[in-house]
Amino acid sequence: MDLHDCKLCPRKCGADRYAGKGFCGCGAEIKAAKAFLHMWEEPCISGGNGAGTVFFSGCNLKCCYCQNHEISDNNFGKEISAERLSEIFLELREKGADNIDLVSPTPYVPQIIKALDICGEKLDIPVIYNTGGYELPETLKMLDGYVDVYLPDMKYHGSELGEKYSSAGNYFEIASEAIKEMYRQVGSVQIVNGLIKKGVIIRHLALPSHRKDSEKILEWIAETFPEKDVLVSLMSQYVPVYKSFEHKEISRRISTFEYNFLLDRAAELGLEGFMQERSSAVSDYTPDFDLTGI
Repeated sequence: MDLHDCKLCPRKCGADRYAGKGFCGCGAEIKAAKAFLHMWEEPCISGGNGAGTVFFSGCNLKCCYCQNHEISDNNFGKEISAERLSEIFLELREKGADNIDLVSPTPYVPQIIKALDICGEKLDIPVIYNTGGYELPETLKMLDGYVDVYLPDMKYHGSELGEKYSSAGNYFEIASEAIKEMYRQVGSVQIVNGLIKKGVIIRHLALPSHRKDSEKILEWIAETFPEKDVLVSLMSQYVPVYKSFEHKEISRRISTFEYNFLLDRAAELGLEGFMQERSSAVSDYTPDFDLTGI
C-alpha cells in the first residue's frame, strides 16, 4: 500500500504521508501512545494476565464523544519503527500478555504487518485487531493470516448519526462489509480455557436517545451471522466527553430503561457475548496516556 498516496481507509484521502499527514492525522512513521497489560477489555481478552495492548495515535473517525481523543484527535504519542514495535510485542508477551491487542491500528497496517513478520514464530499468542469498524475490505485482506481475532465497533445504523457524530455518513455501509470480511477470515469464535483464540467480537456502545438505531444494529448482527458464531459486546460505558456536549441528545448517560431495552432485545435475538453494568465508570476504560512501554 503506497503511503505516498494513502488509501488505506474508506476516506481514501490520497495524502502523501511522507510529506505530511492524512485525514487520520498520521504520517509515515508509526506513532503510539501506550503499551501495557490492559485488564479492562472483555473477560475473554483480558483474561487473568491482561491483554498486551498497544494504543496507536490518530484515527480515521472523528467521534465527538471519543474517550481517547487525546490520542485519536490530538495525536499524542511517540514515533517508533516497525522494529521497535516488534520488540514491544515480544516484551508484552514476556510480561505474560494473553494476546496482542492493537487499538486503532488502521493507519499503520503495512508497518504492523512488517513488525509481525519480524516477530515470526516467537510471537505465539493471538493478535487482536481492535478497530472503530470503518475499514476497507481491501486493507483487511492484507491482514489475512496475521490477525486471529477481530474486535470491531458497529457504531451506527443510520447515516445521519454517522455523519453527525463521526463525520462518516456512510459508516454502516462501510462497517457492515468490513465485518463480513473479518468473519470470512477468522470464522466462528473459538474460546479455550476462557480465552479467545479466534473469531469476531462486535462491540456496540449504546448512545443515549438512540435505542432504536442500536436495535437495528442488533437485528443486523442476528440476521447476518450464524447463531453463536460471533459474540456481541453491548457497552453501557458512554459518558459525555470532548465535543459531545455540542449535541444535547447525547450530553447525558444512557438511562436504565434504554440499556435494559437493548439487553432484552439482544436476548430475544439469541445474541451472546458480554454486557456491562450500567454503572461502569469512564475512568476504568480510559488509561492515562503516558508513553508507558513505548
